[in-house]
Amino acid sequence: MDIKDMKELIRAVSESDITNFEYEDDTQEIRIKKDTVQNLVTVQPNEVFPSQISPRQTGTVSESPQNVSGDLFNVVKSPLVGVFYSSASPDAEPFVKVGDKVSKGQVLGIIEAMKLMNDIESDFDGEIVEILVNNKDMVEYEQPLFKIR
Repeated sequence: MDIKDMKELIRAVSESDITNFEYEDDTQEIRIKKDTVQNLVTVQPNEVFPSQISPRQTGTVSESPQNVSGDLFNVVKSPLVGVFYSSASPDAEPFVKVGDKVSKGQVLGIIEAMKLMNDIESDFDGEIVEILVNNKDMVEYEQPLFKIR
């Protein structure tokens, strides 16, 4: 592959929703990984937002996602549509389990879309509170995948 083709490939990947691209043949190996920023929030039905507060209501308004018990958590959502895999191969251990401590940038799972494997990385440091999908589940764009406290 010449430099012109390589630049075109990089441009195509950067303009798409693909976060990971790998190509290999007998003479070369190409890997392109694109960092993505995910600002993810979940809304619980029992939360009150400023627009819902009448002048007579008192109390505090939560700006952080909460579950019913009051624990704060962040939600990692799917950046694309595809098949979710909890491990790198069928016989490998899952990337994470409930209770695992994770760091920002750590791989939590993989989503396969159009025969391309896309790493799902944590945007947060914390502990896995809940895994919201099962291995080999079809996931939708922005579907919640993990809760991290």
